[in-house]
Amino acid sequence: MSQPDEVDVVVIGLGPGGEHVAASLARAGLSVVGVDRRLVGGECPYFGCVPSKMMIRAADALAEARRVPALGGSTEVTADWTPVADRIRDEATDDWDDTVAVKRLEDAGARFLRGTGRLAGPGRVVVTTDDGDVELTVRRGVVLNTGTEPAVPPIDGLADTPYWTNRDAVRLRELPTSLVVLGGGAIGCELAQAFSRFGVEVTVVEAFERILGPEEPEASAVVASALEAEGISVRAGVGVSSVRHDGAFAIGLADGTTLAAQALLVAAGRRTNLGDVGLDTVGGDPSARVIDVDERMRVAGVDGLWAIGDITGKGAFTHMSMYQANVAIRDLTGEDGPWADYRAVSRATFTDPEVGSVGMTEKQARDAGLNVGVGISKLQESSRGWLHKVGKEGVIKVVADLDRDVLVGATAVGPSGGEIIGMLVTAIHAEVPLATLRGMHFAYPTFHRAIETALGDIS
Repeated sequence: MSQPDEVDVVVIGLGPGGEHVAASLARAGLSVVGVDRRLVGGECPYFGCVPSKMMIRAADALAEARRVPALGGSTEVTADWTPVADRIRDEATDDWDDTVAVKRLEDAGARFLRGTGRLAGPGRVVVTTDDGDVELTVRRGVVLNTGTEPAVPPIDGLADTPYWTNRDAVRLRELPTSLVVLGGGAIGCELAQAFSRFGVEVTVVEAFERILGPEEPEASAVVASALEAEGISVRAGVGVSSVRHDGAFAIGLADGTTLAAQALLVAAGRRTNLGDVGLDTVGGDPSARVIDVDERMRVAGVDGLWAIGDITGKGAFTHMSMYQANVAIRDLTGEDGPWADYRAVSRATFTDPEVGSVGMTEKQARDAGLNVGVGISKLQESSRGWLHKVGKEGVIKVVADLDRDVLVGATAVGPSGGEIIGMLVTAIHAEVPLATLRGMHFAYPTFHRAIETALGDIS
């Protein structure tokens, strides 16, 4: 190993947030090295948000075309996966090539190392590349953004089968005739519906009592009904005991039944990549599932170390990683905030109907000891729902802290639920009084007008 290189900052992990940190600090005049063993840009543009939403957009167009007979005419819809696969390869991922992303990073002034970065003591990083180890001495700090990997549960026989994760699903050139999706979270439900709308026979298996477990029960119920109405079998509250593959999959369930399918998609959550980043060399806990950070994204108890993204446990979303990246950039460049605030963290699940959520669920608010008030309205009973006729199912649910007279959580399920939630994010973040919200104008006839009904229902 040659003499250590001295740099200001090393960023380990170049997902959206890490890439943003590295490029921004380099443009600010710092000497920066960005490290990643995989594709620069991370999960989102190559295997997650971007390609999956291309799939969903195409599937939604098919579904909407099939609704024409109920509204005004007739249609004959023939699904074709090829344009979707081509678009993912050519427009989203450059055939899973990050040349453009690497050039963007280097044009910003950062140095890129393809390899595995590991802390090797205070102010030291070792990067293992194909050409050997590179040792770096860090003057200002290290930023960790090592992200997550698909979690694969320890099910009997599963490891010996050719199962898919989301990384395989977005690369498909041809679709199977039948598919079992193991996991009813956001990824599982989104992909299940997309494939089903392209003619795949789909079963979703969820070990917990309902799909979309982190969401409000009312949201889970609406989405489950929508999936089942499209012919998707939803098996919630039953675990998988074994998986076998002999030309096709045989999935044994805990209730004694067996599912047969041509393909198996494992969408059972994500696990953080913290096992081999060298936390023990700087006094950290190498067995930790998440890293504890303060409002400036500094790692608790460790000097010169910042962490952003999924590994902080504040929300495994691209927008969270980018938000935290900006906080870390401000701290590393000596700016005076604003610092991290998680009161109004929002998220969207792009099923049809769409689920937008922000802040606390009703259960979380009650568990926190708040004086809780809840209001609910159904989109299908709203003026816009009546006009929309088909594909109108949904619900608005708001959760209030009655002692402070503000909202602390909300859910919007329905067409464009992820867009409707925007107003409620603002209300929670700014702590707008309930009286002010109730005194607003809500355009008629819109889906978001159902928020007014929900506010009036708070009790």
